[in-house]
Amino acid sequence: MEYRDHSVNILVIEDNIRISDNISYILQNEHYHVEVAAHGDQGYHQALDGEYDLIILDLMLPGMDGFEILEALRANRVNTPVLVLSAKGQVEDKVRALNLGSDDYLTKPFASSELLARIKSIIRRKHDLASNRIVVGSLRIDTDKKEAYADGEKLELTQKEYELLELLAYNKNKVVSKVAIAQYIWGETLDLFTMSNFIEVHISNLRKKIEDKCKKQYIITKRGLGFILTAEEDS
Repeated sequence: MEYRDHSVNILVIEDNIRISDNISYILQNEHYHVEVAAHGDQGYHQALDGEYDLIILDLMLPGMDGFEILEALRANRVNTPVLVLSAKGQVEDKVRALNLGSDDYLTKPFASSELLARIKSIIRRKHDLASNRIVVGSLRIDTDKKEAYADGEKLELTQKEYELLELLAYNKNKVVSKVAIAQYIWGETLDLFTMSNFIEVHISNLRKKIEDKCKKQYIITKRGLGFILTAEEDS
């Protein structure tokens, strides 16, 4: 299942405004959250201080260039996946970027379909390599077995309830919108207007099953924004 919700945060470090605007448009249409930095130094500090699922990095930048940014991030143990975009198509540049820790390299100009395919592959790979266990307070989600436990007791969840809990757990302590939930669980063809109450029912049922075991509220409603899975010790 693809991770195409609003909580997927992507930083684009690109000084060409036309290109960065085009990339932003493409990504926002796929419901990714996008931030843009037009200067190497600015992009580096955003990447160092922020929380991103992916960094799209140009090589030719004012200030720090892409190679310097990549090397500095990895030296500072920032392991955020990096997709390098560059007009520099020489083999040695690709090899250098990969050796410095980039996850992929795409040469300009590129088709939007290829860009999206590379991005989705990197994000999918990132989640596949992650631990198969997600812990939020006394909740434990086993993503291999597709099972969830509360205070050590197995939760009897429907398929949709499990998928909903897994999505919230992957994004623990982050707000997940109804649009994100709908797209993740039911796909892109749904009618969100008619689905809204349906999502509320699933949230309510899931919340009750968790609270019956834990005697504690884990799923918080953020009015007008969505839902967040959190625990006091994780806040």
